[in-house]
Formats: sequence, C-alpha cells, structure tokens
Amino acid sequence: MTSDSRPLGRTERKKQELRREIIDAAFDCFADLGYHATGISDIAARLGIGHGTFYRYFENKRDIVDHVIDDLVGRIITALTAENAPDAVSTLDDYRAQAERIGDSLARIFGEDPRLPRMLLLEAAGIDKAMADKVLDFFELATTLTAAYLSHGVELGYLRADLDIGNSARAINGMILGATISSLRTPDPDHQRRLSEAIRRIMYDGIAA
Repeated sequence: MTSDSRPLGRTERKKQELRREIIDAAFDCFADLGYHATGISDIAARLGIGHGTFYRYFENKRDIVDHVIDDLVGRIITALTAENAPDAVSTLDDYRAQAERIGDSLARIFGEDPRLPRMLLLEAAGIDKAMADKVLDFFELATTLTAAYLSHGVELGYLRADLDIGNSARAINGMILGATISSLRTPDPDHQRRLSEAIRRIMYDGIAA
C-alpha cells in the first residue's frame, strides 16, 4: 500500500517485485561467492537483467545490504507497537504474555528468510567500518528498546526496584542473540520454541533451585 492507503498500481507492483528479485539474486550470489567477490555483473546475470536495470534500483551491492538491514530494523520496531509496546501492560502476568508474543513475532521475522539474520549477525560487520558501526547501532537500539520494557516494569512495581536496567537489557538481548544464531544452524521451530521458553524462564525465575 502507498502512504495514502491507495492500492498500488500494476507498474508500481512490478517495480517492487523486481526490487525484491534483485535483493534475492544478490543474496544468492553473496552465499555462493561471498560478498566481496560478488560483482554487479554476477547479480545481473543471475537475474537476467542489464546493469542499467540494476542501477535504477540500487546504487551498488552495499546499498542492497543497507536496504535489507533498514527494512529488518523497521519490521522489528513495528512488532514492538500496540499490544507489544513497552507501556501496554501493567502486571507481571501480562508482561510474561507480552514477552511470549514478542518472541513469536521476532521468530517469524528472522525465520522468514534465514539469509537476513545471517547477514545482519555474521556477515555485515565484515563489509566495512561504516557497516560495522551500523550493526553496532542496531544492537544499541535493541538495548534501548528492551530497557524501555524493564523501566516500565520497575516503575509500575512488577519488576524488581533494584534492577540494573541497562545491563539487564544487554543480558536479555545477549540471550536472544545467542538463540537467533543457534537457529541459523538448527532452523527447527520446536528448537526455537524451547530456546524462547528457556530465555523467559531465566528472565523470570533465574536458575537457582
């Protein structure tokens, strides 16, 4: 849909489809050849288009990675709105249910195309310093978002008053990051579900007997 909510026309739909196809072809090339060894000619040849067509949609191959990461961040932020917003709950039970919904949403986002989290978490930082900074900025944003949930819980009293909010947010995100990397090796929904349950259990109950 466009910003004014009118249905996309046929031409605009075809443009979006080709943009998506270029991204898919690029990621196939990155997987086969490596990011640095992939040329625009490889991407164009795989898709059967000319160089000029590629450059109508992207400035270069790095622009594709920028676009993909920005889109991924946007989808994550969208998942943390409405009933999943930091201030949307007021009890620990509601927070538990909210955390489960968020976990399910993130699993869907990262699971739709495993190439995207692989690029974000394992490959993008090696492209150049600017991209490494972009990835680190994403992790800092994730800390800020998680801290907002913890801060709200402390303020309302359903989380501990002495909680170290910033470092607790980093610890929680570290567990989520580890689970996401694990799912790249074992992309099994049951495996992911049990990982999410383990994270939530540590969050709420700790590991003491």
